[in-house]
This record gives sequence, C-alpha cells and structure tokens, in this order.
Amino acid sequence: MAQALECEHGILSLNDIERDRILINRSTGWEPYWLEQRNKHLPEIHAKLTPWLLRQTSLDQPFVGSIEIPASQAENSAYVRECLQPLGIIDIAHYFLVSTPAHFSELVLAKQNRRGIFTKHEIEDGMLLLPHLRRAVTISNVLDVRTVERDRMAETLDALRNAVMLISERGAILHANRSAEDMLLNRHPIVSNGGSLIATSRSANNELQKAIKLASRDESKLGRTGVSIRLTETNLHPMFAHVLPMTGGDVRTRLHPAAVAAVFIDANSDDKHAAVTFAAAFKLTPAETKVTNCLVAGRTLADTAEELGIAMTTVKTHLNNIFQKTGVRRQSELMRLATLAVPPIQMHSLQQTD
Repeated sequence: MAQALECEHGILSLNDIERDRILINRSTGWEPYWLEQRNKHLPEIHAKLTPWLLRQTSLDQPFVGSIEIPASQAENSAYVRECLQPLGIIDIAHYFLVSTPAHFSELVLAKQNRRGIFTKHEIEDGMLLLPHLRRAVTISNVLDVRTVERDRMAETLDALRNAVMLISERGAILHANRSAEDMLLNRHPIVSNGGSLIATSRSANNELQKAIKLASRDESKLGRTGVSIRLTETNLHPMFAHVLPMTGGDVRTRLHPAAVAAVFIDANSDDKHAAVTFAAAFKLTPAETKVTNCLVAGRTLADTAEELGIAMTTVKTHLNNIFQKTGVRRQSELMRLATLAVPPIQMHSLQQTD
C-alpha cells in the first residue's frame, strides 16, 4: 500500500492510548533508530489523534497532517522537528482500522519532500484499499485471539459462516470446518484429490496453489495472489478464496503446527445476504442497504428506483451516501468492493471476539 501511494515509509500498528505505547508494530522504510525516536513522541501523536477520533462518526476518513494540522502548529511540533523533518517527510496520513477508548489500530503512510503532500486522489485511493486491509486484520484476529487454543480449534472454525481449511506446505487438507466439508462433498468449487485441496476451475487452481506456496515461503510476497482468487467461471455466481499465511505468530502455529495457510471461501451464494453483511460492515442505513442489495443483484439505477418505489433522485442520493461510507467513487468500484470486502465470518462471531 505504501508503494501504491508513492510513500517511502509505512507503519501498521496497534496503539495503547492509556500508556502511550505501541503493542504491535510492523513497518516498511523505517530504520530501527527512527522508529525508536518516533516512539518518544507517542504522547504528542496520541494527544493529536485521540480527540480527532472522538469527533469522527466514521473511521473511513483518514487523518492527513497537511489538512488537519495548521502550518504554525507543525512548526512548533517536536515530533515534526525531531523525527519527520530529519527524514525529509513532508506529509503523513493515518488510516484507522479499529478504534476503542483504550486502543486504536492504524496504517501510517508518510510522504517525502520530493513527492509532495497527499493529493485528494491519493487519499481516496487509500480509502479504497482500506476495507481490504480491515478484512485481512479481521481474518487474522479470528485465528490470533488468545483464548483460542488448539483443543477449541474445531469448535471455533465450525462457527464461521465461511468454509475454512488449514493447508500444509504440500497442499494437503489438515483440517476442514463444516462449511468446507459440505463444499468438498458437493465438489464445488473445490474438491479433495488424494487429500489435497484442488479448485475445480483450472485457472483458479493455478492461482490457489501459487498462493499456498507463497504463504509457506514468504508471506510478504503473497500480495494480490491471496487477496482475491475467483473460484467460479464468469457465467456462475462469483465465489472467492482468501489465503492467510499461518507460519507467523505463536497462536497460529499452535492451532496446527504443520499448517502454512488458512483458505477462506465464501459459503453463501445468496446475493441478498452478501449485501446485508456488506451493509453492516460499512454501517449503511436500511434504505442504503436496499439500494445496495438491488445493485449487487445487477439492477440498474432505474430498475432500483422502480423496484423500491422511490424517485431516481432519491436513489442517487442513497448511492452518493454509500460512496462516501465505502470510500469508492464509481458504481463499478462499489460492486467490486461488495464482492471482495464482505467479511468472511459471521457478524455474531465478530461480536464474540470483540
């Protein structure tokens, strides 16, 4: 994401607001010394971000320094003088994944002087990518929650709406939850061939096997391969596989030491259910949910207005509100996001882990 937005520095972190510390910290482009210097300024960073977060009605809008901080305040900031300026950083954007009274999780991207400040287009591109990152974090949290030990693994995975399989380096199915077993029994869109996971579509199977191999060797290179693997042909209802590397983290490896990847597949082929789940993820109103449901089902704006018994202008108003909440700009992007960003677990499972 940092490269996509032409940023030399990126941080993915979980912040403890009460103690001004970082609990989880992954970065790119930051040398250890400068990360240590940045940590010294966490009280100033948290003091600026915390009240701003409290004023927001949605986490979709990022905190961008060039927009939110007046030049006079930036000049008087010790964080800017002692950490950002020496690195040639001219602008910084905070995209938020989770926010609670005690913690927040964020993606921090920084712009060098030669790149200039964040443009409106770049900010919007970051907002478009954010739901995918949230989905990845959500999947990780399901497996990394510390109350889950191996003796509860089957019970936990069976509670998921999606099909979930734990896969070995050679592609063998080490564990399949109930939804996955149903898919394997029906031989669509996956099958078990001698105990190995195979997608029934040849092209999809090539992508799936490639993603599993990358997960076992270098999860940092998984990239787009594991984000969206379409398992069904174009003339069938779209079903996607999502691949999560399992080689990192103590809890993940305890779930099944031989597992290198967890494969999630949407087990629900009901467009209406997907639209409702998508609406819940982005806090759409009931009216906006109905419009989303119609659009996901392939109806035009005119068809949607007629079916819902509302004016075309009302449909367009709802659509603009949906765009703002989801961070997309076009209807085609909304359809793609609705397909890819539906969380691969039941909403009640999310509430339980919270």
